[in-house]
Amino acid sequence: MRAVGGTTSLRDRVVGIDQPTPLLDGSMVPYVNLDNAASTPPLRDVADAVAEFLPLYSSVHRGSGFKSRLSTMVYDQAHEIIARFVGADPATNTVIFGKNTTEAVNKLSYRLPFDDDSVVITTVMEHHSNDLPWRNRARCVYVAATPDGRLDEEDFDRQLRKYEGRIAIVAVTAASNVTGFIQPVHRLARMAHDVGAKIVVDVAQLAPHRRVDMKPDADPEHLDFVVLAGHKMYAPLGAGALVGPAEFFLESQPEYTGGGTVDAVTLDDVHWAGMPDRDEAGSPNVVGAMAMAKAAQVLMEVGMDRIAAHEAHLTAYTLERLAAVPNVRVYGDTNPATSDTRVGVIPFSVEDVHHYLVAAVLGYEGGVGVRSGCFCAHPYVVHLLQLPQEALERWKTRVLRGDRRGMPGMVRASFGCYSDTGDADRLVEMVDRVARGAYQGQYDEHPASGEFLPRGYREPLARFFTLEAADD
Repeated sequence: MRAVGGTTSLRDRVVGIDQPTPLLDGSMVPYVNLDNAASTPPLRDVADAVAEFLPLYSSVHRGSGFKSRLSTMVYDQAHEIIARFVGADPATNTVIFGKNTTEAVNKLSYRLPFDDDSVVITTVMEHHSNDLPWRNRARCVYVAATPDGRLDEEDFDRQLRKYEGRIAIVAVTAASNVTGFIQPVHRLARMAHDVGAKIVVDVAQLAPHRRVDMKPDADPEHLDFVVLAGHKMYAPLGAGALVGPAEFFLESQPEYTGGGTVDAVTLDDVHWAGMPDRDEAGSPNVVGAMAMAKAAQVLMEVGMDRIAAHEAHLTAYTLERLAAVPNVRVYGDTNPATSDTRVGVIPFSVEDVHHYLVAAVLGYEGGVGVRSGCFCAHPYVVHLLQLPQEALERWKTRVLRGDRRGMPGMVRASFGCYSDTGDADRLVEMVDRVARGAYQGQYDEHPASGEFLPRGYREPLARFFTLEAADD
């Protein structure tokens, strides 16, 4: 297996780079993946580790065979590596593996104690994963954003003071999946602790791009809980993690119970296991946890500062090139000189061209994968678009009738550690073609999804991969 400290370029260490993909005109081009904010491709180091581990994989904990003993060792190591990756003290904190960030936030929401008057302080910038789980448990108070999409820290402080003594948790994102803004999470943690509140930070979008540091437990800027996911850090095998104080989880029984969560059970009593076992009910995703830990190792050994510098340069380059394309609007921070203060996410729109159509042309005619819509952050995107309330109500009414045509939104291009200026050039060239109306296909808007599909085009998907028998 390739040593992670080798000199191979980051681009060469990603699976699927330059994968030939079909275009609308029948030609083939290397795929350009600019949808990394949704999910990243796997690192080759991760794929190699999975291939090497699978012949040795077995059940973990209590198995007497060699493979079980080895798998248990690897699974335990994965917990330790993720703790190190986020700067958690392993003596007092625990890593709980699950499916993804969404599950991690939901788990924490069920474990926190809530009173009738409890509130959750969060922000309009949150991904739905760090918003909707809290709505089921308490009243949510949303801190405002500035017109360009930054957190309004004065409002943050105001809400903390207003609800002091009633705050169940403060929930914030470390980096926006829409604008890429990096939050001053340690400053926010200090402010939360000043009013006796704890903070959970969604680092899923930050972790692949910048170093995460929970800081020592006694530090006023310590992050009490963090949540993250492997599929956003080059290990797309269905693992995520919740990291926080072991003592907190030991205070109550797990919300999911079953195999592996106990030390002893009688017909009359249950004695729960220690951490993290009591909160990892059932057979765990050992391969996914191993893959996530392997990706974390690679990112740490490559160096997060190196990754950050590369992506900042690429973001600045792309912003400069997009600025020269007529009728293109970039949201959030448009200044190339400050690209080091954000992660590599660029949201934009093309005047008089629906965002779904822009994305469709980029994909079908340019081989460029982007994302369009509201990115699971509807309130934030509505804020950035400055959508009037009456327009918002019309949109909701139409969507609830099953008609998603004309949905508000924008296009998002997002970089990974392996992206390069060639990827950016292809993006800009295709956006310029869309802005000039120089694309080839005729596209029809699909009412149920709102997406634009090329008229008369038959996708050759099964030619590349299918679980069904190929048609004769």
